[in-house]
Amino acid sequence: MNVENLKKEIQFKAIRSSGAGGQHVNKVSSKIELTFNLSDSKVLSFVQKERLLNKLSNKINKENVLTLFCDESRSQHRNKEIAIQRFLEIIQNGLIIPKKRKPTKPSKASILKKAENKKKLSQKKSLRKKPDY
Repeated sequence: MNVENLKKEIQFKAIRSSGAGGQHVNKVSSKIELTFNLSDSKVLSFVQKERLLNKLSNKINKENVLTLFCDESRSQHRNKEIAIQRFLEIIQNGLIIPKKRKPTKPSKASILKKAENKKKLSQKKSLRKKPDY
């Protein structure tokens, strides 16, 4: 996956950030909205798109558009950098193929060890009881 080409497919929109901020807040659009259309991407292969659609289904809308917002910083440029970083992390984590689990059995030694520990623990607890005269 080519990160530079992927960055070119991202669209940005600057929005006025919410919350308190004084006189300057109503003039500055520091909040960033990052949108990425998965269906129209030329960088990602069909298989990668399918994997991302399955893994990121809760973050993608019906038009297969991933939308991220960032208003952590007062600077629009810093918010843009943070949004890009988050976007790349989401895409990279979404493309990871999980390893298949191989079912295993516990070894005979571990079964015996567990049984021995159970016996010791039950004996210890039984010794705590009041003696029966």
